[in-house]
Amino acid sequence: MQINFNNLLMLAPLAGYTDLPFRSVVKKFGVDITVSEMISSHALVYANAKTQKMVEKSPFETPYCVQIAGSKEDILKEAINVLNTIEGIDIIDFNCGCPAPKVANHGNGSGLLKDLPHLVKMLHIIKENTNKPYTSVKVRLGFDKKIPSEIAHALNDSPVDFVVVHGRTRSDSYKKDRIDYQSIGMMKQILKVPLIANGEIANVKKAKEVLDITGANGLMIGRAALSSPWIFWQIKNNTDTIPSIVKKELVLQHFDAMVKFYGERGVVMFRKNLHAYAKGHNGASEFRTKVNSMTSGKQMRENIAIFFDESIIEDDLPVLVELNKKSI
Repeated sequence: MQINFNNLLMLAPLAGYTDLPFRSVVKKFGVDITVSEMISSHALVYANAKTQKMVEKSPFETPYCVQIAGSKEDILKEAINVLNTIEGIDIIDFNCGCPAPKVANHGNGSGLLKDLPHLVKMLHIIKENTNKPYTSVKVRLGFDKKIPSEIAHALNDSPVDFVVVHGRTRSDSYKKDRIDYQSIGMMKQILKVPLIANGEIANVKKAKEVLDITGANGLMIGRAALSSPWIFWQIKNNTDTIPSIVKKELVLQHFDAMVKFYGERGVVMFRKNLHAYAKGHNGASEFRTKVNSMTSGKQMRENIAIFFDESIIEDDLPVLVELNKKSI
């Protein structure tokens, strides 16, 4: 398997969201690479049931990337050995960007940006011990200050096959006004491997802008995909249009996949997804309140069908409707 780094589109790992059911939905809209939720290397080594489920992939997910986090050399090596026994994984991504205090304050995630030599050492451990074709790393622009040049030069001493860069520091968290695509572009000029840009890419116009500014080989999109999983199809086809009928069938398919994967627990877990899907619809607040009290799969499915049926577009859009029939 060979990855084409020409306008590559990746789904970002989002804790609690980018599980197998959601990734299966997004894959059908043309995303090139799907990524698991971030998985602790400790959790992999101690093999709890939840972690094993997080690693599972659908038959459509190729290439499939598993993202891991950690900072202990011996634990990381053991975690890689665990992943070596699992078929179907094409990429091991190392998280050096998570800003969550419970991650970063223990030297993991974005905490590794304070110790670039150790970060590079960890990347060597992954490459030297994995049997997977590709390794990558996801970073931010720094921890409490921007050091894009230093990070890029350090990564040139690592054996990764590509780099994903989120255009903010750890201290910036997810503040919209702190996004810095110019610094991503600076890193692109320095790096010897492909770069994927990430951060605040919510539509086709922004996708073009980010590619123009950064010169990136591709884009990683996370939060925008939660309410608009078809954003990858829109970018690839250079259109902002998609009929609402796709949304109804998409949400129902996602719901059915959640129940199949998690059992009845999937009904309650799906509430957060419905919050995202309902965004921008008339009556969204009332709908969210209603589903928040539902535990019956039959009742929730009926309410999904009713709510999203109200905004069906009657326009003649044969190409999009054909996509719907093939993909959903």
